[in-house]
Amino acid sequence: MAENKWVVESRRFRNAEEYQAALRDKELIDSITGSFKLNNPKDIEMLYLKLKEGQYTFESVVGRQFDDNIYELYQKIQQEEVKEKEKKAAQKEKRKQQIQKLVKCPSKHQKIENRTKFEDFDKNMQGRIIEVLRKKERKRRILVAGCLFLCIISFGYLGAYYQVSAKSAREFEELSALKEAGAQGRYSGNKKVEIHFTNKDIALPDILPEYEKIYLKNQKLIGWVKIDDTIIDYPVMQTVDNEYYLNHNFSQEEDRNGSIFMDYQCDVVKGCDNIILYGHHMKSGRMFGSLNKYSQESYYEEHPIIQFDTIYEKGKYQVMYVFRSKVYSEEDVTFKYYQFINAASEMEFNSYLNEMAALSLYDTGVTAVYGDKLLTLSTCDYQEKKGRFVVVAKKIS
Repeated sequence: MAENKWVVESRRFRNAEEYQAALRDKELIDSITGSFKLNNPKDIEMLYLKLKEGQYTFESVVGRQFDDNIYELYQKIQQEEVKEKEKKAAQKEKRKQQIQKLVKCPSKHQKIENRTKFEDFDKNMQGRIIEVLRKKERKRRILVAGCLFLCIISFGYLGAYYQVSAKSAREFEELSALKEAGAQGRYSGNKKVEIHFTNKDIALPDILPEYEKIYLKNQKLIGWVKIDDTIIDYPVMQTVDNEYYLNHNFSQEEDRNGSIFMDYQCDVVKGCDNIILYGHHMKSGRMFGSLNKYSQESYYEEHPIIQFDTIYEKGKYQVMYVFRSKVYSEEDVTFKYYQFINAASEMEFNSYLNEMAALSLYDTGVTAVYGDKLLTLSTCDYQEKKGRFVVVAKKIS
């Protein structure tokens, strides 16, 4: 639990020295974002130059990630400027060609010199040329205004996304701190609670102390998933469908990162054979963005254990299968891992295991028997349309 003290921007650090360096970087980043508007191209360019000149120095991966983000924003600005110059050059050439088309030879045998001056044309032709140029200029201005508008919208979106992501990261740090405080016995409301999916006449266990205070903030909390030495260390939510937490965070605000959530059909009180957790595969690595690292057997060997606590009970799971699948149509008659929550019999349970073993990217040597409890982590896989990357683990304690 002590490791939770060394978390900054959802990144865990191995010792106090690295943690302090990350805190200093975070403080510097907050100062920078207070001075520069990240949705303003000029501010982005100025900040990039200052970073390039070494006016700001970072000490940890938190700072280096921020530096990389600013570099990407600057590169996008440069690309937009190059595209704009290319458009202007193309428009200039097109205008030249159109003006040349307007110039008609009075006879087949009469040649027009290459260096024809505007004054050489009669008034009627001059008027036609000016009209064409004015129309082109109006179109050019409209196009430039449209491009600038799109750039402003794009940078505004990127700036807003960064701010929302930073806010979510701070929120996870606060929740992690609450969890640690509860585990150390610093909070106990002795509150017996009741969640959806359970009948009124079922006696519910008490919530574990580390989750009591977090639960009071959002009663859709159902547990917490963590994989040591990775970014995966998040609260797990559950509601009446598998849609809401695709684009809402713990505070129930709209957030494209979404949240880690449990399949609505799973019941942690009555129990089920297989608990399924879903999370987005974010390019930033957030949520389940790093889950596909399990495609390498060496990564599995370094991270064989997944800790998943429900709000009522702690649990450790050992990774058993790693495979790629997809979301199939209702008409497809094939194994659909996301429909495996409870097996009707031992034969059906073993059939599910055989299907997953056949898909697994490598043999972990871990097996299960009827009666064992499983945990499935699922995220998107972009190798195919509607692809999914899946990690299945067996409960060992």
